Amino acid sequence: MALEVLGTPQTPTFGLDTFGDRGTDSDGNVVTHAEAARQVVEEAVLADELGLDFIGVGEHHRDDFAISSPDVVLAAIAARTRRIRLGTSVTVLSSDDPVRVFERFATLDALSHGRAEVTLGRGSFTESFPLFGLRLEDYEVLFAEKLDLFAELLREEPVHWTGSTRLPLDGQRAYPPTESGRLTAWIGVGGTPQSVVRAASYGLPLVVAVIGGSPARFAPLVDLYHQALAEYGHETLPVSMHSPGHVAATDEEAVEQHFRHHARQFTQIGRERGWPPFTREAYDAMLAPEGSLFVGSPQTVANKIAWAMRTLRLSRFQLKYTVGTQPNADRMSSLRLYAEEVVPRVRELLAQPS
Repeated sequence: MALEVLGTPQTPTFGLDTFGDRGTDSDGNVVTHAEAARQVVEEAVLADELGLDFIGVGEHHRDDFAISSPDVVLAAIAARTRRIRLGTSVTVLSSDDPVRVFERFATLDALSHGRAEVTLGRGSFTESFPLFGLRLEDYEVLFAEKLDLFAELLREEPVHWTGSTRLPLDGQRAYPPTESGRLTAWIGVGGTPQSVVRAASYGLPLVVAVIGGSPARFAPLVDLYHQALAEYGHETLPVSMHSPGHVAATDEEAVEQHFRHHARQFTQIGRERGWPPFTREAYDAMLAPEGSLFVGSPQTVANKIAWAMRTLRLSRFQLKYTVGTQPNADRMSSLRLYAEEVVPRVRELLAQPS
């Protein structure tokens, strides 16, 4: 049964997300971390040339992903691109220093002529906590206090702030200031009411990470977010969505290129977390018209994105276009089809009466 459409965003934008997954080369060997990072830069350059609006790189500290310092990768991309916006998916604020995060991305904003964004989140992995000498039992308080401090830093004024996780600030400022006077910052959430209300309380736009189930299950949370924005006295703000996917000429080809890499990666993650192996049945359920995987032909993926954007009243859609050991050639082909065929079709669909 089709779900009720809640409305069409006025000016939708379309982006990409990657964690710098270490794909395989032409001989089937997993590429080095260095090569994977260089591939991300080349993929972003192509995305810019094709007119996509955003590239987000995720922060991880584990062997299967190449990006642990998103701002450095984004600076390399900034030097070779002209218009695409540059952000994170996500920056793990809990295990970083808010002042340093602000200063790094304000610097990126200067180098890119105002194209920098940062998406703040807790992340879905916890390797950064022991790596940086932090205790997992402080998981909640670290994020809450660091987000509170970061919100103060966004004002770009002298900061007066006190918390329990670091020494207070008493009138200090972070540098450099941005030319616009405001660094673009989002909050990434995984699907709890508390997270969306917290984003609304700070007046920050929202990115929902939909990596399982149906995007429709986030509709009540998006409604709650907009209600909370109004209650806190903030204007309506954008909502974006991050979801995995892959585009090929046909549905069958897309699945053939994507499934084994997706299954291998999620089976490995499941092994670490005590989950059962990832199955084809689970994958097929995610492929359903209202599932969380955006895999298929350009028309299939376009139809699904348009439905999701209407259902959640999205301003932006971010396709997580890399997965595990999938070769770079498949990713580049998918990226091109997404930009040249999927996005125009989604725009056409959104322009039609719902």
